[in-house]
Amino acid sequence: MRYEMMFPHQIREAIDNNTPVVLALGVLEYHSEHLNTGVDTLLVVRALEMLEKEFPLVIMPPFYYGASSFAVEAPERNGTVHVDATVLQSFARQLFYNLLRIGFRNVHVFVHHQSENFAAGMPTDLAFKLAARQETFAFLGNQRGEGWWGSKDAASYYDNHGAGDNPFNWIQIHPLVSATAQAEFPVDHAGEQETSLMMAFCPEGVDMTRFSEDNWYAQTAKKASMDYGNRAREIILRDMRTILGK
Repeated sequence: MRYEMMFPHQIREAIDNNTPVVLALGVLEYHSEHLNTGVDTLLVVRALEMLEKEFPLVIMPPFYYGASSFAVEAPERNGTVHVDATVLQSFARQLFYNLLRIGFRNVHVFVHHQSENFAAGMPTDLAFKLAARQETFAFLGNQRGEGWWGSKDAASYYDNHGAGDNPFNWIQIHPLVSATAQAEFPVDHAGEQETSLMMAFCPEGVDMTRFSEDNWYAQTAKKASMDYGNRAREIILRDMRTILGK
C-alpha cells in the first residue's frame, strides 16, 4: 500500500497488524553517461514494489534528496543534487517523530548510496540513524517520563530484548545490498554491479549506447548483464524478506 493512497481505517489496520512501513532513501547523482540520476533510490523503490506483491507493506513516498556529495562530478550540466547531512538529520527527526506519533512501530529505511561503508556509516545513512535514535529516546521520554529506563517498571527491559521487544528496533536503517551480498556482488559506481542491478530492477534507466570511455569508475559496466543483475536481485530480495519478517 502506498501511504499517500491509504485511508485512515487502512492506517489503523496497518498499526494493529504491525505491518512493515518502508522508505526508499537515496540520492540524485551523476552515474556516468549510461545510467540515469536516480539509480541509488530507484533500485530500492523497485525492490519494494516487487515485495509489495508478495506481502503487505506500507510504502512511504521515496526520499531522493540525500547527501550525494560532488565527489564524482561537479553538478553543473551533470545533474547531481546534494543536501547536507545536517539538513537531512533535521528532516529525518521530524519524519520519525510523526511516524511514531501516528503509531507505527515497525519502520524500515533501505539505502543503497555509499552502502559499502554502511557499518561505519556515511552522511546520508548516519543522518537517518542518528535521527532514529534521537526520536526514539524523545518519544519514550515523552510517553514514560524522565527516568523511565531506571524505574521499576523497566526492570524487564533486557528480558524483553531477548523476547524481541526492543523500542530501539522501532526504526531501523538497512543497506539495500547486505554485507553478505556485497561479498558476492561488490559495490561500485556505475560499473558492473550497479549497471546490472539497474538492468534487473529498472531497465529503462540504462542506455548502454551512451556508455563513456572517459570515466574510470564505469569501465566495468561493459561486463554488465541481465544474468548478473537477476542473481543479485534474488539475493537482495531474499535478505529484505528476512529483515521484514517474511
